[in-house]
Amino acid sequence: MKKLILISLICLTSIGVNAQKFAYVDSDYILERMPEYGSAQDQLDKLSLNWQEEIEELYQQIDLLYKKYQADKVLLTQEMKNKRESEIINKEKDAKELQRKRFGPEGDLYTKRKELIQPIQDKVYNAIQDFSNEKRYDIIFDKSSNLIMLFSNPSLDKSDDILKMLGYK
Repeated sequence: MKKLILISLICLTSIGVNAQKFAYVDSDYILERMPEYGSAQDQLDKLSLNWQEEIEELYQQIDLLYKKYQADKVLLTQEMKNKRESEIINKEKDAKELQRKRFGPEGDLYTKRKELIQPIQDKVYNAIQDFSNEKRYDIIFDKSSNLIMLFSNPSLDKSDDILKMLGYK
């Protein structure tokens, strides 16, 4: 009986020794408080707006060409009609290609976002990793990811600690 109690005590104390230490951060909260992230986001917004205006201007030109074609259609020969239709179709293709080039999956906006935002995200990730190593956390969750956190104790939120490590706040 004494052996059974002794073994039970040893098992129970070893469970506490192997418990994992964890915390969470809110990367969106951290990024929003970094001036360089706000600046990069502003640059991307301006660039996106300029490109959108450029594309809208092309579509307005196409619309004018089409309206002019419709107005002149009765006076044009078949050859002239074909030429104008071809011109309108080519302009539409060019506009769609420009839109894809600017805003597509591997487009200019994606490339620029990666160029401006990725280094900032890497900086945050490295700070989280350093914090985890320094404070000996086994797991750090990101509250702003797709991970569902039904409840989280605010004392486990280490976002402000990460901001301090990065030199903010």
